[in-house]
Amino acid sequence: MTGALRLTPAVADALAAGRPVVALESTIFSGLGLPDPHGREALDRCLAAVRAGGAEPAVTAVLDGVARVGLHPDEHERILECTSKVAERDLPVAVGGRWPAGVTTVSASLRLAARAGIAVFATGGIGGVHRDAGESGDVSADLGALAAHPVVTVSAGAKAFLDLARTLEHLEMLGVPVVGLGTDDFPAFTTRSSGLPMPHRVDEVADVVPMVRAMRDLGYGGGLLLAVPVPEADAVPKAVLDEAIAAAHADAAAQGVSGPGVTPYVLGRIAEATDGRSIPANLSLAERNARVAAELAALLAGS
Repeated sequence: MTGALRLTPAVADALAAGRPVVALESTIFSGLGLPDPHGREALDRCLAAVRAGGAEPAVTAVLDGVARVGLHPDEHERILECTSKVAERDLPVAVGGRWPAGVTTVSASLRLAARAGIAVFATGGIGGVHRDAGESGDVSADLGALAAHPVVTVSAGAKAFLDLARTLEHLEMLGVPVVGLGTDDFPAFTTRSSGLPMPHRVDEVADVVPMVRAMRDLGYGGGLLLAVPVPEADAVPKAVLDEAIAAAHADAAAQGVSGPGVTPYVLGRIAEATDGRSIPANLSLAERNARVAAELAALLAGS
């Protein structure tokens, strides 16, 4: 690898030997994703889930001006405390500018995973088309990254406060296959259903493997979104979440919150309005996605 990109020996050895590897973003583990100490718990649970599935976890980040795929345990504290977010467009700036630390979003993580040769990536929920996109033009770079990089993304659908119907339309426009695992409804992050139908469904992780093979054989340059609902026991009821989202968006508009500040503001207000139920749901869905991603990575490595 170049000096701009570094893999840990464990990740490099696993890839060289054809063993399964799962990429993980780092924003979810930082204070920009989950408040302390929940980010630390999420990291521990995701790492354990990937390893329990027989795969090597590869957390992505920028440290000391180097794009990293895989972190050493003594580096975890740096991402847990980091408050600088790196999307795909920011990677050249963060590396060229020698940023001391930056946590990677879905789009940046997909770029790094693809560059390293990792086939599967796990996250919480992807970004998408914002509700005011008609005026603001705010469409997450995650969607373009899904279309650009040949990596399977395992997520609990998209963030519930987005315009999910337009998000699915945008993914269709970009040619990204969207497949639900054991669900006919597109998940909405901490709730199991957005009320929108899934384009496609599978009931076993193994059913995704021939789809990935077909994508390679057909010359697809991008990836696939595997949508996995949050475990039912930890899900936030849809009616409760819808009410909290409406109030959070109204408050954000009243406070003049816009652009990149909307997501953390709305997530914080949702956590408050749902009496903390969103945090256990976040932890549960992240762990489940990591577990599913490890299973898929192991199947792909053996195919």
